[in-house]
Amino acid sequence: MATIKIKFRPSSVSGKEGTLYYQVIHNRMARSISTGYQLFPHEWEKEASAVRRREDDTERNRYLDILAIHIREDMRRLRAVIRKLEQSGAYTSEQVVAAYLTFGGGTGFIAYARKEVARTRCMGKERTAEAYASSLNSFGRFLGERGDVDFEEMDTALMAEYEAYLKQDGKCPNTVSFYMRNLRTLYNRAVEEGLTENRHPFRRVNTRVEKTVKRAVTAEAFARIRGLELSLHPDLEFARDLFLLCFYLRGISFVDLAFLKKKDLQNGVLVYRRHKTGQQLCIKWEPTMQEIVRKYTDPESPYMLPIIKEPGKDERRQYLNASHRMNRKLKEIGRMAGCPVKLTFYVSRHGWASIAQSQRIPLPVISEALGHDSENTTRIYLALLDTSVVDRANSKVINSIARQGKAARHGTDPARST
Repeated sequence: MATIKIKFRPSSVSGKEGTLYYQVIHNRMARSISTGYQLFPHEWEKEASAVRRREDDTERNRYLDILAIHIREDMRRLRAVIRKLEQSGAYTSEQVVAAYLTFGGGTGFIAYARKEVARTRCMGKERTAEAYASSLNSFGRFLGERGDVDFEEMDTALMAEYEAYLKQDGKCPNTVSFYMRNLRTLYNRAVEEGLTENRHPFRRVNTRVEKTVKRAVTAEAFARIRGLELSLHPDLEFARDLFLLCFYLRGISFVDLAFLKKKDLQNGVLVYRRHKTGQQLCIKWEPTMQEIVRKYTDPESPYMLPIIKEPGKDERRQYLNASHRMNRKLKEIGRMAGCPVKLTFYVSRHGWASIAQSQRIPLPVISEALGHDSENTTRIYLALLDTSVVDRANSKVINSIARQGKAARHGTDPARST
């Protein structure tokens, strides 16, 4: 009977997570199954072939517990596959692997991809899983009654037909590219696992990312938004204030704003890590920021703002719902303020960068302030920056709005007051 071992492969890069894989051995022939499950060396108990929980990290333990559950389920499936093959007579380790990869559901591309979405979510990569899921949902709508397609049907003709469907549905080129790139990633994983030979079905469709129109507004527009009287419309006022706070915090993304905790603010400095890159950013706390936070903070919540209203209960879903709701409010605010572009939280990020550039703040400072991963040359410049330079830059940008507002009230030229 075939035997199964769980192996840990450490990363070649020091300090990075390694991966788990399963080894199936039968008649002295060993074959491996990649899992994509990631963890650090100290989180794996080699002798017991089990996940080791951490003592001081509740959030990480939640991930490790889910990982352990998935491993147990995988092992159950593998043993079931082996028992079934044992009943049919002679078999090979390759057959065990092939049967496992298609066990417990359909054998088509959609069925496989759904499993990959679940596995990606288990690995804690929620944003990536959401991207995969949205792309699969679109592809599923295109397939309609067909429901699923065999890997052999995934060819250039089918993908060209899907591309035409997206264009007829009014999708912009970057949306088409987004879907295609996600589907290509999932298809390539199936190729790597030996489920299909690579027929390169995406080679004739659009997978490029095109430059989009810069979504930024001027300091004058920000001043108009800040000056709107919204006290009779608390929902609009809350959305407007969050938009301004994103701007004041050097174009912080809405997801980072939503998950800011009160403990992140210490001794007049806000310290947080970007959800997108994990990069740590430090921001000097300004009176304009405190004014907004004091207005909305919930003393019973660990979070700085009432975006995540029920801590510990599907917080990712709460953030997404709040993001959609706030962006709808911002569209209305943009119309009220006469903004020439559709107002979103991302506009505040572009706006900060645009206004900073108009204030002749050096590009390396802007890049550091936004927490961008830049090219090597820019990183060399950034490594030499003092954080006080960025803090002074932020104060300068915020003050430019105050000058615009004052100039509008008095009918003067703000350029002469600098």
